[in-house]
Amino acid sequence: MPNELEHKPKILLVEDDPDGRAAVTDALRDGNCEVVAADCGRKGVEIFRSRAFDAVLSDIKLPDIDGIEVLRQILQKEPGVPVLLMTAYGTVSSAVEALKAGAYDYILKPLDLAELQAKIAHAIETQSLRRQVSELKQELFARPIIAKSAAMLSVLDQVRAAAPTGATVLILGESGTGKELVARALHALGKNPEKSFVAVNCGAFAETLLESELFGHEKGSFTGADRAHAGAFERAGEGTIFLDEIGLASPRVQSRLLRVLEEKEIMRVGGSKPIAVAARILSASNRDLDDLAAEKLFRQDLLYRLKVITIHIPPLRARPEDIRPLAEFFIARACKDHGRQIEAVEPDFYAALEKHAWPGNVRELRNAIESAVVLAQTPRLAATNIKLTPSMQVGRDSLVPPQTNGRTASPALPINQSNQTLAEIERSAILEALRRHNGSRTLAAKELDISTRTIQRKIRDYNLPF
Repeated sequence: MPNELEHKPKILLVEDDPDGRAAVTDALRDGNCEVVAADCGRKGVEIFRSRAFDAVLSDIKLPDIDGIEVLRQILQKEPGVPVLLMTAYGTVSSAVEALKAGAYDYILKPLDLAELQAKIAHAIETQSLRRQVSELKQELFARPIIAKSAAMLSVLDQVRAAAPTGATVLILGESGTGKELVARALHALGKNPEKSFVAVNCGAFAETLLESELFGHEKGSFTGADRAHAGAFERAGEGTIFLDEIGLASPRVQSRLLRVLEEKEIMRVGGSKPIAVAARILSASNRDLDDLAAEKLFRQDLLYRLKVITIHIPPLRARPEDIRPLAEFFIARACKDHGRQIEAVEPDFYAALEKHAWPGNVRELRNAIESAVVLAQTPRLAATNIKLTPSMQVGRDSLVPPQTNGRTASPALPINQSNQTLAEIERSAILEALRRHNGSRTLAAKELDISTRTIQRKIRDYNLPF
């Protein structure tokens, strides 16, 4: 029994012949379409203007205005809707005229109802894809990549150049810089924007669960696998799969990903038959994958495959020109989302933002702005409305390592630490060492005289933005 809530495509039928109108209506309803019929051109246009339709099917010869005029008026209101014209007086000239006017297709009478159903189904699918692309573009517009700085304008140039190629892209940047936003832009501007975009955070799953999430599993392949499961690569189809925090993938998962890139096929967990996959692969990391590869924690051959194109997103502190336009965007969005009204923003508000180091990058800025807007007692934002952690201000708690005989000695401890716990001091020391070495765990560990594995564990324990 069909689901009553299932969406039925709506077709507008314009046909003056009662018998033909009834036959076509029955054929379209047999194809699971909802049909609204009109017996003349002007009535058809009037009905179209009053409601939404997925496609229009009109006779060319009508008692008032002809089908070509119906076509023109409908496309004037909604340029993307597919309009199919039918006539018993088919000639090459009328077919050419209809197609030039923007007809989706041209059908001769007497109608082959099976052919008609197939053409209508194809037209509906086309309209559906157009709407999906439009929604994707609207989504991208709703979450734009704000770029005023030269560094971010360069990122956008790289996105525009890489998007239509279909090449694998590795996106590097600290946590909160917008790596997934760049990935979605690559997808939306790519070859198959209407296809699925599937994101998987490789750090959010244990090894076995990540394998199942990526590659799927067969029924009974492990305890609790009571049914077969299609993994992310299958769900993405011909669209895009985004592997976030790829640096956290285990060696076993890395090996399986390499096979996907080389063979274009996967094997479900517990499966015996390879499954061909066609999704474009985008990946991202807030870790230095070259460092991880040098430490034998990441496969060098997989890294080569992933970084056919590499896009580096600079941290927010390296592009202060973007802070104000980002803040303006987040203020407007927070007002819309929470029904607030901000009429003015004092200069000291922006000055406070520009003095902050933003270790959490754009994500931290967005959250700080949203909090300021929601908690504001007046429709004016000032520096007092923005709540920032003092230890994260630029110039505070900085660790400048003293020089000894041309060598870097152990880093100085943060100043103003009388109220800090030992854990807070340790966190600050590790954070600043990582910043000085642009996120390199190897160099930061060497400076702090601890092992790389220890610093990686501390990054996780303290949830550091690297």
